[in-house]
Formats: sequence, C-alpha cells, structure tokens
Amino acid sequence: MKPPMTKTHDLPISTRSALRTLQLERAGIAAIEDALSGPSSHLAAQFDAAVALITRATGRVIVTGMGKSGHVGRKIAATLASTGTPAYFVHPGEASHGDLGMIQVGDAILALSWSGETAELADIITYSRRYGVALIAITSGADSALGSEADVCLCLPKSEEACPNGLAPTTSTTMQLAMGDALSVALLEARGFTAQDFRLFHPGGKLGARLSFVRDVMHVDEEVPLVTSSAKMEAALIEMTGKRFGCVGVVDEAGLLAGIITDGDLRRHMKTSTDLLSESVQTVMTKNPMTIKSETMAAEALALLNETKRSVVLVVDDAHKPVGIVHLHDLYRVGVA
Repeated sequence: MKPPMTKTHDLPISTRSALRTLQLERAGIAAIEDALSGPSSHLAAQFDAAVALITRATGRVIVTGMGKSGHVGRKIAATLASTGTPAYFVHPGEASHGDLGMIQVGDAILALSWSGETAELADIITYSRRYGVALIAITSGADSALGSEADVCLCLPKSEEACPNGLAPTTSTTMQLAMGDALSVALLEARGFTAQDFRLFHPGGKLGARLSFVRDVMHVDEEVPLVTSSAKMEAALIEMTGKRFGCVGVVDEAGLLAGIITDGDLRRHMKTSTDLLSESVQTVMTKNPMTIKSETMAAEALALLNETKRSVVLVVDDAHKPVGIVHLHDLYRVGVA
C-alpha cells in the first residue's frame, strides 16, 4: 500500500526525495501494524509465540543476519541485552567457521533475512534443527528456506523499498528494526523490567545520571546542617553558615525531623523580631518541611525541586530521621539535568 503523497512540487529535489523515503518507510511500519491488529492475525499469534519462546529460553538470544539485515540484527541484539534479555550477535559467515560453538541448547536464535533465502544462514539453520535450538525468523518470505524451517516465523508484509531502483534495503530494514524494537519492548514488559533494572545496564553518561538515586548524590553525616529543637537561633545561624546549604534542619529529642529553617524564614522573622539570635528555633522554623527518600530517583528529585522552585531538600528515612541533604547543584553536577 502506497502512502498518500503530500504536495511537494515547490520543494527542492533533495527534500522531495527525503519526504518520499519517509513516507514509504512509514507505510512499511503501518503495514506491520495492520498485520498485527487484524482479526485472527497470524502475525500477532506468531509474535506472542516468539515472546513466549524467548521468555522460556534458559540461554541467550543469538541474533544473526547477513548484510544490512546483519547491521539491523546487531542493533536488535544490543536493545535486547540492555532491556533485560541477554543477547549477542553472531555473524553467519563466522558461524560457519567455528562460531557455531557459541550457540548452545537452551538458546534461541533470532535470524533476519528479508527474502529468507540468504545462503550464509544455511549452516545456522541446519545447526539449530540438528541440536534442537529454537529458531525465530524475521522475514517477508514465509515459505522461504528460513521461514519454513523456523519454529516461529514473524512474516513481515512486503512493502515498497524507498530506494527508487527497488534494490537498496531501506523500507525493509526499517520494518525489521521496528519489529525488533517491538519484540524487545514486549519482552521487557513480560519480564517486569523496571527503570531501576535499566540503570544496571546503563550506568554511564546522561542516562545513567538520570537513573541514579538520591542516595548516590546526597550529602551525609557531618555535612547535613542540623540543630535540636531546644537550640537558639544563634546556634542555628552558625550551623547554616557553616554548612552553606542556606537552611538547617531541626530535630526533636528522638532525632526525628521536626522542621526546617531557611533563608526565607530568617527574612520574615527579622522584620518582626527585636532579638532574633536569642529566640528558640521552634518559633522560627517551618514545620512539616518537604522531604525526600534516599531511594528516590535523582530525576524525580530534580523534578520536585524545579516544581516547588526550591534549591535544596532534606532526605529522611522511614522513621523520618534526617539522613542526608541534596542541593540542586548536586543534581546538575552529576548530569541529571
């Protein structure tokens, strides 16, 4: 099915080419969506079977493919591995020269070939049948050598390549990639893979920072500005200026957080107090201050501070005892923003 073409006659030739490519590739993905959502969809049944087969596998997912399908396969393997499904790519050519030893009973092979007749896949297909290794195909040829031998065949609808000569894999590889992403996300959800799990495989860079926890960035122990509820404001001011967070937490006799004194509290009381330094911290503090838990994700902490237009928040445990403090600059420093 060709997509409706927008009016592009006034655009440069290169832009028209780009739009045509995007329209054709979008049509390819739409064709997959139609095939999955149709009544009594064979593709939907096969997709569910593929998810179940991989979920039951005791080993890893071995992704393979030749040429452009191989490049797509490498990306699919990386996506699977990063979302809770152990996977790696095996080149079909290398497989025929010893790398078949990487594939074991209990693994599941995910083989990509648009035609399903890729000669280099023959040895992997034969090996999988001989040793009972599960084989899943992503192809447009259900009756091809690959499609007919596979335990599960994810047969994609044939769609027009964006290449004007109909030769360079373009729409077809986009469709393969989309199916790989769909499979990865379905497996992620089936395994109950969480953002916390995701961080285990993405500790570096901006993404790792956003997936870190408050406990990873908070100041603890002697760095936390605290005074007791029996203290005078003189002691509170010394603690505030010494710790440089612009606030001080107030704890009761049991060590639980009773309140907080901020720069704003000081300004308000300076207007009415004749001897602020001798006043009790209880008369100046704000009760029931905003707090956060150490297991809160750093991105959530940043969102909370931005939403409330504050620069600092105290961290408490389940008993409401202060265990740390986080400043907006700490989150910026580790790259959460």
